[in-house]
Amino acid sequence: MQMLGSSVRAVSSSYCRVIHRRTRPCFIFFRDSGFANETRPYLLPSESPLLCRNFPNSAFCSLFLSTGLPCRHNYHDAVAAASASSSASATAITSTSSAAVGVAAAVSDNANAAEDSSQLGSRFVTASPTSFIDAYSAIELALDAVVKIFTVSSSPNYFLPWQNKSQREMMGSGFVIPGKRILTNAHVVADHTFVLVRKHGSPTKYRAEIQAVGHECDLAILSVKNEEFWEGMNFLELGDIPFLQEAVAVVGYPQGGDNISITKGVVSRVEPTQYVHGAAQLLAIQIDAAINPGNSGGPAIMGNKVVGVAFQNLSGAENIGYIIPVPVIKHFISGVEENGGYVGFCSLGLSCQSTENVQLREYFKMHSDMTGVLVSKINPLSDAHQVLKKDDILLMFDGIPIANDGSVHLRNRERITFDHLVSMKKPNEMAKVRVLRNGEEHEFSIILRPLQPLVPVHQFDKLPSYFIFAGLVFIPLTQPYLHEYGEDWYNTSPRRLCERALRELPKKAGEQLVILSQVLMDDINAGYERLAELQVKKVNGVEVDNLKHLCWLVENCKEECLRFDLDEERVIVLNYELAKVATFRILKRHRIPSAMSSDLVSEVKESQIELINSS
Repeated sequence: MQMLGSSVRAVSSSYCRVIHRRTRPCFIFFRDSGFANETRPYLLPSESPLLCRNFPNSAFCSLFLSTGLPCRHNYHDAVAAASASSSASATAITSTSSAAVGVAAAVSDNANAAEDSSQLGSRFVTASPTSFIDAYSAIELALDAVVKIFTVSSSPNYFLPWQNKSQREMMGSGFVIPGKRILTNAHVVADHTFVLVRKHGSPTKYRAEIQAVGHECDLAILSVKNEEFWEGMNFLELGDIPFLQEAVAVVGYPQGGDNISITKGVVSRVEPTQYVHGAAQLLAIQIDAAINPGNSGGPAIMGNKVVGVAFQNLSGAENIGYIIPVPVIKHFISGVEENGGYVGFCSLGLSCQSTENVQLREYFKMHSDMTGVLVSKINPLSDAHQVLKKDDILLMFDGIPIANDGSVHLRNRERITFDHLVSMKKPNEMAKVRVLRNGEEHEFSIILRPLQPLVPVHQFDKLPSYFIFAGLVFIPLTQPYLHEYGEDWYNTSPRRLCERALRELPKKAGEQLVILSQVLMDDINAGYERLAELQVKKVNGVEVDNLKHLCWLVENCKEECLRFDLDEERVIVLNYELAKVATFRILKRHRIPSAMSSDLVSEVKESQIELINSS
């Protein structure tokens, strides 16, 4: 077997394993730092991995990680030799450098037992003193770049959209990037009213401002105007996607203490994952380091480079955390730099089905050497809607073949869904797709852009819209409104609204599902209280496009009566003049400051000015 170099990655503080299957027994020798001339042999049976647990408590060894994180164990020198035969005759090999932490490694089972130590030594993985200096300097660099973030936030009340919930405090982590900016998670500063940051080792907190927020990718950029804050601060550089089993260190301020914390873990998986905060499906890295509340926004470091940002863990599991990888981070930062703000992640607007079934492929005339996915649904607002058709077979995206399960090659033998390629495109960038249509191949160019769902998934950092008339409270349907029904909102919220929120696509730009959320009781609306939680279809026979349109139709009513056609064929009829009078009475009774949200007030004023100018 060849020496294990960069592939020897799987390490923890008290458990080391060389990923290799041996066919013969061998000895491993340790030399205690307290007994320089004493070596202790331990026999490892055949077919067993090289382990460091189960050894005496005083003896621990570890591999020097490729991350540059130094080993901190009792043994300064620990090396391995292998036997050339089942008689397990072995020779102790010791390191010549007292400054280097020992490294355990296995050599070929076919190695000659008489091979001298110098020849064997050249085949071992060794850690030079310079490596340790670099490792410690990398840690020091992180300590001078990672900050603690204190946020005061207040979320809207979607059942009572004219008021906020009580404020709450939360803490998170962040780190400095070039340009005197701080990168953190969006959920750390979501719905913020006040943000402070504190450097490591400093008691002083500094006021921070939000430069940009991307809730889909759960990233945010902060700035601090006080120049005193930046004294002695270093910035961290972005690296690349780590390979599987490479070790990373997560730095941050998790719950359980006030000081900075550093935890180690290895990369377990790289694939698109559901981002809990923004509900987007983007590339993420799974690691086995503990990521707890407070760690969010902290860097995951390998060597002296950042390979990710800690942002979420797996509920109900232990030591399964996720970090946002560098490609997603760079996409967010470059979008902010080029456009002055967050621009989002592109989508083809397709819903696709795998073609793993042989009969399905034959039906759509796919040759044996063809692979691809079946187009099931197309978003009417996407550019693809003008180019692609239902039942097309999507074969390639930008020249990269798509497998029958919808995956594409990432690196080595890793595969990810082709959606990742789409999401990494810049807005308004062109992409080429090859499709199979009626047995013939076609190539099309499609302009990619971010697409908004019919029912918004989140509404952070903005007040909800509402319109009240005669005690009828109208709002656009959003998922945050459904979330007000509790953690089990999918089962406890109105079923029809929930299904539409998750499945329906917009038919035109600016479309909203407007619902009657509740009825503030009064003589004018008595008998209509059971019609809450229904969608408003029409106002005086005119189909409602969105809440702004409904507001305009009501405010500009010329009829004696105002009619609302609701879902399930329900109808509400009000005397218009009496309803206008009742509106002010109801607002005063419920201490509601305005009959409409601030965004609608400004839009109504603009429309009135346009009417005056046109007349």
